[in-house]
Amino acid sequence: MWSKYRVQTISFEATRANGGVAGFRGDVAMRDESGKENMGLDRLARAVRSAQVVVPCSELAAAMDFFIKRLGFRLDAIFPADSPSTAIISGHGVTLRLEHAGGDIVAPTLRLLVDRSALPAVRELEAPGGIKIQFMEANPPIEVPEGKQEFVVTKPGGADAWGTGRADMQYRDLIPSRLGGRYIASHIRIPAGGPVPDYVHYHRVRFQMIFCKAGWVKVVYEDQGPPFVMRAGDCVLQPPEIRHQVLEASPGLEVVEIACPAVHETFADHDLPLPNDRFDTDRLFNGQRFVRHAPKDATWSPWRVTGFEERDTGIAAATNGLAGVSVVRSSGEHSGSITHSGEFLFLFVLSDELGLHSDEFGSHQLQQDESCVIPAGVKFELTAKPGLEMLAVALPPY
Repeated sequence: MWSKYRVQTISFEATRANGGVAGFRGDVAMRDESGKENMGLDRLARAVRSAQVVVPCSELAAAMDFFIKRLGFRLDAIFPADSPSTAIISGHGVTLRLEHAGGDIVAPTLRLLVDRSALPAVRELEAPGGIKIQFMEANPPIEVPEGKQEFVVTKPGGADAWGTGRADMQYRDLIPSRLGGRYIASHIRIPAGGPVPDYVHYHRVRFQMIFCKAGWVKVVYEDQGPPFVMRAGDCVLQPPEIRHQVLEASPGLEVVEIACPAVHETFADHDLPLPNDRFDTDRLFNGQRFVRHAPKDATWSPWRVTGFEERDTGIAAATNGLAGVSVVRSSGEHSGSITHSGEFLFLFVLSDELGLHSDEFGSHQLQQDESCVIPAGVKFELTAKPGLEMLAVALPPY
């Protein structure tokens, strides 16, 4: 169980250099409920990496607008991308963590990000006035929920199916249940096109890919050379924490994005300009390689279901067998069965129509822009006519 400590005494000694104050040395006496002194300021200070003030707000967008436009703060991170509820902003020597909150608003909390191995005993302090000081891990491991297997069919829906997310992009949720928090799949669009109000950023994820469904988008990636244009049919693997930026889009741009875990942070990088000087297509980002796949570079081979063929994007090799991404098509009128024992199998219809049938979940016809998640261990019959093309994403590759 975590212990709670209170600051009892604080003493500082100013040190001087060239006639000015260069810094402070001092100590803080922290005592637990038994009165035993536990830790000095020197050790405590060495463990701190950065600080955030948690500020609850009833309307996140309005709060961001006020702090950024009127007070000169800048955006450092925002998440989740499809429906932001938390934003981290900084300015004037302070970092604020704006969190959407309903009901009564409570006093702010100062969060100090620390190396927990260097500061294992203390979790929370309470300052005068009731402000809480929280000590949180500076570099926590990515938390991937265990998740659950479900059969999911998602239809396009109406205008209310779309919401505004990060950088003014519009999002449609393709897996509303998020499979227990393990996966998110988003249909993203920029109807008007033009310059995108994006910034150099990165994501703390286990897996993330982008498939361009319609139009084009100009992007730039860390260590991958000058900006390039993704067109319909192109696909990229975004390895964990690779810096990148969306620059410009055509009117009617549409992409499909899949990531694990469902809720993950997007962090701004204010210090790295893109494109950067280094060019290294073999660089590993947390064990994964960047992939840029285009249809003109593809070869077609038989898919796992007879009568269908695929063009592999190379993502299976780049992730060392974590995930596989393919575009699948039918050249004739075909039917066959599919089953899997993995954690995730997602199909998104790009053109024409896909028939699905299982004894457990019945029969379904998926049209263009409709998608499904097939649960493990369930046998499905797939039927398609000439012209069917779909995106298939599987973890692990089948």
